[in-house]
Amino acid sequence: MPKSDATPAEVGEASWIVAESDLASALSQDHRDTFPDVFATARMVALMELAAARALARLLEDGELSVGVLVNVTHTAATPPGARVTAEARYTGREGKFYSFDVVARDDGGEIGRGKHQRAIIQTKRLMEGASRRRSG
Repeated sequence: MPKSDATPAEVGEASWIVAESDLASALSQDHRDTFPDVFATARMVALMELAAARALARLLEDGELSVGVLVNVTHTAATPPGARVTAEARYTGREGKFYSFDVVARDDGGEIGRGKHQRAIIQTKRLMEGASRRRSG
């Protein structure tokens, strides 16, 4: 089946235990920044992206990877260190070259965030060449 007709897995999932490095407070590099000792929104988004990437994994050919191109989420509940957070990405369709997902994250207390996410499948070499040009340009 050509890739244009192929669909990702219906659902991708990823989970991890919240470590000190996953906390909002760990993101601060300046003593004037004050963030709480709870799971950072940025880390929740990363977990959601990982879940969506896993749903796309079976479509990847040699030399390809998937990259996030859009994230629109809300983070609605605080999660303490040591808790397990699980993200689920449910494939909802394709818009051109973008694969769309509904994403949700939960801890033992229930839902902590949800939203929309899109990814594209790209050539790894082309991505890295473009990144290299930006640094030296």
